[in-house]
Amino acid sequence: MNGSEGLLGVIVEITVKLTPTPQLARVVMAAYDSVRECANAVADIIKAGIIPAGLEMMDKFAIEAAEGFAKVGYPLDAEALLLCEVDGTEAQVQAELDQVLEILSGASSLKVSNNEAERLALWKGRKSAFPAVGRLAPDYYCMDGTIPRRHLADMLEKINELSKQYKLRVANVFHAGDGNLHPLILYDANIPGEIERTEEFGTKILKLSVDMGGTITGEHGVGIEKLNAMCHQFNTKELEIFHKIKAVFDPKSLLNPGKAVPELHRCAELGAMHVHHGELPHPELERF
Repeated sequence: MNGSEGLLGVIVEITVKLTPTPQLARVVMAAYDSVRECANAVADIIKAGIIPAGLEMMDKFAIEAAEGFAKVGYPLDAEALLLCEVDGTEAQVQAELDQVLEILSGASSLKVSNNEAERLALWKGRKSAFPAVGRLAPDYYCMDGTIPRRHLADMLEKINELSKQYKLRVANVFHAGDGNLHPLILYDANIPGEIERTEEFGTKILKLSVDMGGTITGEHGVGIEKLNAMCHQFNTKELEIFHKIKAVFDPKSLLNPGKAVPELHRCAELGAMHVHHGELPHPELERF
């Protein structure tokens, strides 16, 4: 079951909506001279009531990596790139395309796919971003924070500052339509201490996501990797409720113990939880 991470899921109702296969899909590629302009364009598209079939954003490093790998004609002089796809009937697509082009008129360059081959080519670069980045370093660490769209530009600027602080390169690719970030931190696990530095960098990105009104994960889940960040997103009482609910359905703790929801002592060790007189609240809850 999607998102359960092997922990717990109770399905009470399923609603299925069938939609016809779109007659037509066209994608607009808009290049920008600044990340902030590109991020603002994302907000303007959503504000206009347009629901794109796809809305993806890439920064300069990601553009260069993707173009070097896929060779689809991405503009290498752009600081940020936006791909916006609209689909539906021919009349619907043309109407939305006209709106999108007007909104994106401030871009430094615009390109619209004229046929299916061109559409697929424009998406090929974005879909190749992960393997493209994988060619540039022995390892990369993919994050998954999600933030309100209005903070996209602020987040990218913060990530660039952290990149300089940690001396680690980052390629940023976003599901811009829902604010889901996938910063790819490049590192070399063979260099002593670099993986620890990378993980610390990644955790700071997740904490920034929470501080900006978002969450530590939009798609990938928590597992073990993001347990410490959970202590930043949720307070003590919230975590206690998570554990109590799980205990009702899993009293013997057989369903992935120690994953997805951090144990209370873990947050205490991180300084993210209040410990009174050396005792944790609710000592009856099992710790791992």
